[in-house]
Amino acid sequence: MIVVTAPTGQIGSKLVRTLLTHDEPVRLVVRDPGKLPTGVRERAEVVTGSHHDPATLDRALTDADALFWLMPATPTASSPYEAYVSASIPGADAVVRHAVPHVVVVSALGRGAQVYAGHVSASHAMEDLLRSTGAHVRALALPTFMDNILRQTATIGDGAVTGTLPADFTTPWIATKDIAALAAGYLLDRDWTGQDSVESLGGEDLSFADIAAILTDVLGTPIRYQLLDRAVVKEFLLGRGFSAAMAQSMIDMDVAGARGINNAVPRTAQNTTPTTFHEFALESVKPAVLGRAVSGRAS
Repeated sequence: MIVVTAPTGQIGSKLVRTLLTHDEPVRLVVRDPGKLPTGVRERAEVVTGSHHDPATLDRALTDADALFWLMPATPTASSPYEAYVSASIPGADAVVRHAVPHVVVVSALGRGAQVYAGHVSASHAMEDLLRSTGAHVRALALPTFMDNILRQTATIGDGAVTGTLPADFTTPWIATKDIAALAAGYLLDRDWTGQDSVESLGGEDLSFADIAAILTDVLGTPIRYQLLDRAVVKEFLLGRGFSAAMAQSMIDMDVAGARGINNAVPRTAQNTTPTTFHEFALESVKPAVLGRAVSGRAS
């Protein structure tokens, strides 16, 4: 039995689709089963509840052979350590109680960098918590998600992509479909033992100037890069309901990124995933931007 947390998210939804193509039972922990596609609800066992809740996890991890652990950061948390570590304590307790042998956890690059990096540092602490259970662990150490660009669909439609890094600063980017494929491999083939980080650099290193150029090519219209001030970004996050600590944590993560926390691992064939940003832009960004444009004309 493979147990998947956050099965309706960017990574989890893709992971579940992959797992269900194999002859192995899958159990999903989800707050609202209605958010699962009908085909998924029919083929997977569903445990309704939060993976913050010990009783829910007791039901979910009974007879589990492997656990996929993804902890979305709660924007209103009092600190990133509350959001990642404290919130994961029920999960670690349940792994111990049910002697779950294999755990795959979503984490971040930069472990051992000795740089405070907000969400990233808390992710590493969450890793340590799950390692302390004695389970075999693979921590997927990941860079920035290409899919985050989809949050800027409206801005891109207006001709700009925004960020806080210098235009020519290159850093690794990964597509969530490649993360899902990586996780599926470890969940389905459980011959591995021990506790290790799996560092992945995604498809390629890109600057925001590169991203703007690719979007210009794919969309057939000029897209420029607009550099934002971090203080303005923080105020925006506060206005969206983030706690002061979590807004600052986002800024701390960004500053650490500018200091190269994601750039310390040499790129190899083994840690490079298949999807390029050009492919991602064609598959995901272009339909989103065009769909918004059509919706805007219709309204």
